[in-house]
Amino acid sequence: MSGPSRGSGGGPRGPRRPPASSQWMPGNAVSLLENGEAFFPRVFEVIRQARREVLLETFILFEDKVGTELRDVLLEAARRGVFVSVLVDGYGSVDLSEAFLAELIAAGAHFRVFDPRPKLLGMRTNVFRRMHRKLLIVDGETAFVGGINFAADHLADYGPSAKQDYAIEVRGPIVERLRAFVRTGELRRGESGAGPGAAAAGAGDAECLFVVRDNDSHRTDIEQHYRIAIRAARHDLTIANAYFFPGYRVLRDLRHAARRGVRVRLILQGEPDMPIVKVGARMLHDYLLDAGVRIYEYCERPLHGKVAVADQDWSTVGSSNLDPLSLSLNLEANLVIRDPRFNQELRERLDALVGRYCREVTAVASHRRPIWRAAASLVAFHFLRRFPAWAGWLPAHTPKLEKVEAPRQRLAEPPDAHTRQTG
Repeated sequence: MSGPSRGSGGGPRGPRRPPASSQWMPGNAVSLLENGEAFFPRVFEVIRQARREVLLETFILFEDKVGTELRDVLLEAARRGVFVSVLVDGYGSVDLSEAFLAELIAAGAHFRVFDPRPKLLGMRTNVFRRMHRKLLIVDGETAFVGGINFAADHLADYGPSAKQDYAIEVRGPIVERLRAFVRTGELRRGESGAGPGAAAAGAGDAECLFVVRDNDSHRTDIEQHYRIAIRAARHDLTIANAYFFPGYRVLRDLRHAARRGVRVRLILQGEPDMPIVKVGARMLHDYLLDAGVRIYEYCERPLHGKVAVADQDWSTVGSSNLDPLSLSLNLEANLVIRDPRFNQELRERLDALVGRYCREVTAVASHRRPIWRAAASLVAFHFLRRFPAWAGWLPAHTPKLEKVEAPRQRLAEPPDAHTRQTG
């Protein structure tokens, strides 16, 4: 992303206007992909068919069976002359071996690491300001956006800790906008849409909007679009989010929506991969339940999704959680969609999740807690009101891209257009 990697300041008091980056593009076809079982085979198939270009950004790439298959299909593409560019996060994709990357680099693929930093006493030090996006663009014609990383823990056969998650495949004019963003690191208004994917215009009926969060000029765009949708909802709003700890204004908008008669449902983690997530979310229960918001905990396995659907004409799928890291520090990317067919499909999938695998949190159960927990909830609530502004005070550095040139040698990439996305 462009600009220095600093935390966000406080957001606007009300999302009266769409963010400056807003540019709805019609004529797209969007398909929902649930979990690794649907996502990985489709991604690998599209990469195998690539003719010109594969652009990939992912938070996590692990050296397991999923990561190895991804490496192999990228290697095949590079060897047949396809331009291959991969960007991974230095925190999320730690400890990739030289042997794992050697053939890929030798075949001409461009492999970069966002903010690689040394460990201290065996612990990772690049905790904040992560490159958390999950984007794949192939030949400027097909794109994938979502929350699924390239790791085996997104497959059911991984066991009880396998993640529940979502992504989308999209074709149409919006793909060129994603491609331009990944290639330049900038999200600009007025993109012509002309390019390798122009032939895909009119691929479907969905209007799409590509929204990012960076540490420069798009610090609150994703949060603003959530708030716009919450305020506009008239009948139904469902948010499924893995790490739910949003700012005060989002919480207030959810309360107001429920009080004006909107069916507001939150699907949160009941079996989290990090226990602190559940503790944090439960601190907010009373405030939301009191207004009529319905809260469900998904208990089948860890929930990793970042999706939402409102009424018949708004939904979003992407990498952004509704927590301080995603809303104030990380580099994130979501696609916002207007498509009744897609909305219906996503809502039906979430309805099935609620009906089969969730338990509802009740106000009675929520109130059965000691005084110290009520006090902790109050402190957390007021902390949320101020966190976005405080995050900007955290010590900051300018993360860099490190290009992997060859085994046993890593060189800093020269400053060009592609590196600007990391600032």
